[in-house]
Amino acid sequence: MYQLDLPWMLALLPLPVLVWWLIPPYRSQTASVRIPFFEEVTKAAGVSPTTGSLVTRRTWAELAVGTICWLLLLVALARPQFVEPPIEKIEPQRDLMLAIDLSQSMETKDFRDPAGATISRIDAVRQVVGDFVSKRPGDRIGLIAFGDAPYPLVPFTMDHPTVQTMIAEALPGIAGPRTALGDAMGLAIKMFKDTTAPEKVLIVLTDGNDTASKMPPAKAADIARDAKITIHAIGIGNPDATGEEKLDAASLEKIAATTGGRYFFGQDQVGLQDIYATLDRITPVNQKTLSWRPRIELFHYPLGAALLLAIAYQLIAFMLARLRNRNLSTTDTVTDP
Repeated sequence: MYQLDLPWMLALLPLPVLVWWLIPPYRSQTASVRIPFFEEVTKAAGVSPTTGSLVTRRTWAELAVGTICWLLLLVALARPQFVEPPIEKIEPQRDLMLAIDLSQSMETKDFRDPAGATISRIDAVRQVVGDFVSKRPGDRIGLIAFGDAPYPLVPFTMDHPTVQTMIAEALPGIAGPRTALGDAMGLAIKMFKDTTAPEKVLIVLTDGNDTASKMPPAKAADIARDAKITIHAIGIGNPDATGEEKLDAASLEKIAATTGGRYFFGQDQVGLQDIYATLDRITPVNQKTLSWRPRIELFHYPLGAALLLAIAYQLIAFMLARLRNRNLSTTDTVTDP
């Protein structure tokens, strides 16, 4: 689409007429030759002397060229532009970090799928979390795996297929047999520091209690709260177990409550699906659409046309003047035989 960025400049169109009407023409006086017998000459010629003046007038060609150049100059001053179709960019307003426990206990086969078959905890997590990621097209998503220590598998990205691939390839024990929940939360907080999204959410999934962290989970929760990070905690282990395999539900509840999040407990794959469906509902897609239209400046075309027209007119006038002078010189040199 073509448009004028400064269309009000066209209001200057009658400016030359106003100048011609309001400003008097330029006058100049030149010295003349005085002769003592001027009166005799005028009497002999039968004329009465008057004040002499020479008024130069524009030709139609000069008027036409000047008018066209003025119009082209005004169009250039109005900044003609070609506005391209709008380009839209979706800017996420939420960064979502997924922290998944990959300790050795995730191999435990105590979950049931929708068909009633017994499956391992990690198999249920792969399926449910992968589906959850597919439903979050407007969020930047990151992934942390933790066992003896936390490891950032995927930084915050809009490349969700990569996140899903890493979730599908997650293996229990690759991060160690123990659980470093507090350190995983600390790593997530550190990764959130480099983001500018107004909303930050961490979803932690674990099946045991913290047995390897250098940072206590309660302390990490306090830091997350101060950083305005909401933590939702999901427990899928056995709260009645003993030792390292016992799910510390109280600690997870405290973490969620401290940061304004929620705690969930899943006993099977269907329950886990319901948990992530709830998380999907309470954290609706939040994004901002940015739109702009690239503009290509075109003022140099009318400006260049005006310049070329003025130069062409001057060259033609110069050539015609030389040709006229040559013809006069030829006429003056003709003699009778």
